[in-house]
Amino acid sequence: MELPDFMSYANKFSPSEFVDKITKIAKRAGAKLTYVALILFYTLQSDKVSTADKAIIIGALGYMISPLDVVPDAIPIVGLGDDLAVLLFVLKKVWNNVEPSIQQKAKERLSKWFDEEEISEINDLKF
Repeated sequence: MELPDFMSYANKFSPSEFVDKITKIAKRAGAKLTYVALILFYTLQSDKVSTADKAIIIGALGYMISPLDVVPDAIPIVGLGDDLAVLLFVLKKVWNNVEPSIQQKAKERLSKWFDEEEISEINDLKF
């Protein structure tokens, strides 16, 4: 899959729209996408992250929020696959800035939406 120019979606991002979107789609998106999105969101809030890394995080989260992307989110199963691909791509780029406390905060948030079995799916993720 060729990644879209997700930086063109930077203007679609806002913290409140991210929280609204992730709250609405968490169960449908699954624990993996939700966890990756939360890690990026919390990393964005860190003062230890460069402006360049923040820019690509904003682009990726804007892409996730936008209803207009390569594969529309409304298409069952595959609709969020492109979003996950973009989020994983960016997370790998900024992984050195992700502190253990950010990972823990994301896991704590997951526990509000998912049970332990669903959360265990994040163990398959490799960064």
